Amino acid sequence: MKSLMRPWKIRVTPLLTSHFAGRDVIRLPREDDVTLAEKTRLAGVVGAGGGGFPTHVKLAAKADTVIANGAECEPLLHKDAAVLEHMAAQVVAGVQLTMEAVGAKVGVIAIKAKKDHAVEACRAACSGTPVRVHLLGDYYPAGDEYDLVHEVTRRLIPPGGIPIQVGVVVNNVETLANVAAAAEGKPVTHKVLTIAGAVRNPVTLTVPVGTTFREAIDAAGGATTHDPVLTVGGLMMGETTGDLDTPIVKTATGVVVLPRDHHVIERKLKPAPAQAGIGKSACDQCRYCTKYCPRYLLGYAVEPHQVMRSLAFTATGEDYWNQWASLCCSCGLCTLYACPEEFYPKEACDASKAKMRQAGLKWTGPATVKPHPMREGRRVPIKMLMKKLHVLQYDHPAPLKKSPLEPRQVILPLKQSAGVPNVPVVGADDRVVMGQPLGMVPEKALGAILHAPFAGTVTSVTRDRIILARSQ
Repeated sequence: MKSLMRPWKIRVTPLLTSHFAGRDVIRLPREDDVTLAEKTRLAGVVGAGGGGFPTHVKLAAKADTVIANGAECEPLLHKDAAVLEHMAAQVVAGVQLTMEAVGAKVGVIAIKAKKDHAVEACRAACSGTPVRVHLLGDYYPAGDEYDLVHEVTRRLIPPGGIPIQVGVVVNNVETLANVAAAAEGKPVTHKVLTIAGAVRNPVTLTVPVGTTFREAIDAAGGATTHDPVLTVGGLMMGETTGDLDTPIVKTATGVVVLPRDHHVIERKLKPAPAQAGIGKSACDQCRYCTKYCPRYLLGYAVEPHQVMRSLAFTATGEDYWNQWASLCCSCGLCTLYACPEEFYPKEACDASKAKMRQAGLKWTGPATVKPHPMREGRRVPIKMLMKKLHVLQYDHPAPLKKSPLEPRQVILPLKQSAGVPNVPVVGADDRVVMGQPLGMVPEKALGAILHAPFAGTVTSVTRDRIILARSQ
């Protein structure tokens, strides 16, 4: 998997303690005793589709089905399709390794039918294996785990549950390529992502983890607007920032660059109190936010219009109305597509979920799930969504550039996954080799180990990041 990872190998010897710059870094048992879950933990593999959940936890479970999630439903992003087109063999290998680890008999690569080249590459790679390709429609949000599990298996995840509860493990396709690399002792040091939107040459790149978005945008020919704003992770569910020097982390799927005066950016940058105030004063309870909600249409008790009512409450009734937000997947469809008055039901649901967490409230609603009879008819095609978002002019291919970027330095946040941040095991002025662990996660804590993406010198270590300069 040379286009994604450099071939540094974790040395595995009996009770070995490696020493880098005089610091104890990692202990490994005998190679014959190392499970795939442990190799994946040591390689720092996390969900590469945006979720960032440490993959080794999933590999320690038991399931009958493994799904490679290549749906990639965010408009304008092409990272997963590029991975499947150019690294299909690694993805299939990762699926098979995962199947063996969890005891699954069924392996599926889920991909949109419109991705012709990726579908062809996947089918060729699956030939002679127990892995098959499942074609998806071009709708949003096809990559939601609840929707994807139902599409592939017809099973419905329990409300508030996770796929393993119905015997399924779901991983992003790039994650599975990283699992295959981890099995060979190669840690996660690089990331594949799409640079799209207001740039001269939309492109999908392989970059060292810690590269800044500024450098990635320059590799796409630069921005075509004088005041660019980034939607990191996509227009619908991504985070919005004007800081081009934000580092690229393991969970990055891509960035859509837009002018600051673009309507979507103006909406996203509106302060939370203003968003809530608009809904509180003017929401007429038309229910469109609920009628188009993909979780509601799948049969779950998610009703954003009821959450919008809670904006007018003080304390009485909040715990009740917040329940209608509990199972929201934050896809943003209600806010950016369904609401005819451009209110913010997704953000209201996010706030409600946060209040429930603070109060220690759990989901107590109905446990039965039955798909809505209008589910198929209310799905939102990607083209319709892009038209609503006013981004059709940016709908261009973003082919994979096979040569990775080589920045002179990288900024490495110590927390790049769910769980706890890394504890640094290097200091300023330490020289490191490519693939060397730069941090460690406390024993039994959830997290993912951080590795050096190239050989160089540590120039700074702070509470939240490490800066590494490339060797000259």
